[in-house]
Amino acid sequence: MRGLLMTLAAPVLAAVALVAQAPTLTNSIGVDFVLIQPGSMIVGKFEPPVPKSADPRLEAMAKAAAQPGFPVTVTRAFYIGKYEVTQAQWKAVMKTNPAIFQGDRVTDDADRHPVENVTWDDAQAFIRRLNALEKTDVYRLPTEFEWEYAARAGEDADTPWAVIRERAVAGYNAFFSTQMVGSKKPNAWGLYDTQGNVWEWVQDFYNEKLFADPTPLRSGKVHVLKGGGFAADVKNAIPATHAAGPGSKFDVGFRIVRDVKP
Repeated sequence: MRGLLMTLAAPVLAAVALVAQAPTLTNSIGVDFVLIQPGSMIVGKFEPPVPKSADPRLEAMAKAAAQPGFPVTVTRAFYIGKYEVTQAQWKAVMKTNPAIFQGDRVTDDADRHPVENVTWDDAQAFIRRLNALEKTDVYRLPTEFEWEYAARAGEDADTPWAVIRERAVAGYNAFFSTQMVGSKKPNAWGLYDTQGNVWEWVQDFYNEKLFADPTPLRSGKVHVLKGGGFAADVKNAIPATHAAGPGSKFDVGFRIVRDVKP
C-alpha cells in the first residue's frame, strides 16, 4: 500500500453533537445500511507524539513536521454499508467469486467474509450491476471524506490501541485471513470493520501525499484505500490512514454508499 500513516497521530474531529446514527435499511441483496447525518471534522491534523523528556532537537523536528489540518463538512446525509460487501452479496450480483479466502482456506462461513481480491474497477462494475438490478442510480463508493467521517463516528482524539484491537481484525491476528464481517465491536455509529479486515476502496484519486487535500483530485493514476486490512499494522488500522491501491489483492475490498433521495 502506498501512503501508509506510520505514526500513532491521527486527524482530529471537530466536536459533533451526534451520538448515534439512525435509521437503518436493508436492500434487495441483504446489504444493511446505516444513515449518516451531516457534520464536520478536521482532516490531516498531525501532531507527532514526543516524550516529555525528549531531546530539544527531537521536539523541534516534531514541531516542524506538525500540520494543522483543515476543516471538512459533509453537507448531505447518506447511507453507508454497515459491513464490508460480503462474498455472498458479490455472488448475488456478479455470479462469480474472486475471493481468495473461501473453501478450505476458511474454517467458517465464507459467504459472510468480505469479498477481496477486487480492483477499484471491479467495485465499480459491482455497483453498476447492483444499480441495474434494482433499477436505480443510488449506489456508489463513498468519497474519502464520507468514509472517514463515518468511520470516525464523532471521535475527537486518537483511537487507543486497545480500542483498535476491539474493533479491528488487523496486526498479525491469529487467523492470518479475513474474518466474517461483524466479528469485532462496531464503532459508535454502528459500523463494523472500518478498521481492519480488508482495505476499502473509496471514490477518490490518490494525491501521492500523507494526507488528503482539501479539494480532491479529479484525475490520477490510482485510487485511495482506507481502513487497513487484516495484515496491516495496528497503527495503520485507523480512519486517518490515507493509502492507495492497487495494494495486496488478498486484503482489498469495499463497502458501498446508498444516496438519500429527496
